[in-house]
Amino acid sequence: MSGKPKLHYFNGRGRMEPIRWLLAAAGVEFEESYLEKKEDLTKLQKDGSLLFQQVPMVEIDGMKLVQTRAIANYIATKYSLYGKDVKERALIDMYVEGLFDLNELLLKYGFLPADQKVEHFANMMDKATNRYFPVFEKVLKDHGKDFLVGNQLSRADVQLLEIILMAEEYKPDILAKFPLLQSFKARISNIPTIKKFLQPGSQRKPLIREEDVPKVMKIFH
Repeated sequence: MSGKPKLHYFNGRGRMEPIRWLLAAAGVEFEESYLEKKEDLTKLQKDGSLLFQQVPMVEIDGMKLVQTRAIANYIATKYSLYGKDVKERALIDMYVEGLFDLNELLLKYGFLPADQKVEHFANMMDKATNRYFPVFEKVLKDHGKDFLVGNQLSRADVQLLEIILMAEEYKPDILAKFPLLQSFKARISNIPTIKKFLQPGSQRKPLIREEDVPKVMKIFH
């Protein structure tokens, strides 16, 4: 064993991407084992690797962790991305839960049938610009620091940047009305470990292509 965390998922974003982001931000090298077909998932299910029969699954520190939030909590705690006390952790959790809600909307879009996409697109853009991004603009203004919580990088910062960049793929000027989020994006993108992850050739995954959707669906259904 190399000692590197090993990520088990399909070769795409999905629910594993926030975990890739956290590991990358922490400067942790990781390996990936991709599910290419349904049999790959069935094998993991049959050999007892998946507690609830689901991926994402991450092998780390002798454990086989499942459930996205549990995995992310562990990584954030281990690599000091989870605040300095219980109050900071509560804020981080609150912000991250909101980001997970928006993430689900953005993720779902690529898997929807064509006749549902227009309405869903309008809904997710409305929620991003009128519900979620105004909250984080206000948090940055009220907090008055470079980061969302305390004065050091946390998983909330990492996951907000991830969501901002995803939202910009759909609407490049989505931050037009949010000057503090614009400067936040520039600042966090420049942290060396994150900057490296944003370079071509990293383990960051691209937006799912329409032609890849049936292949992914076959693995899970």
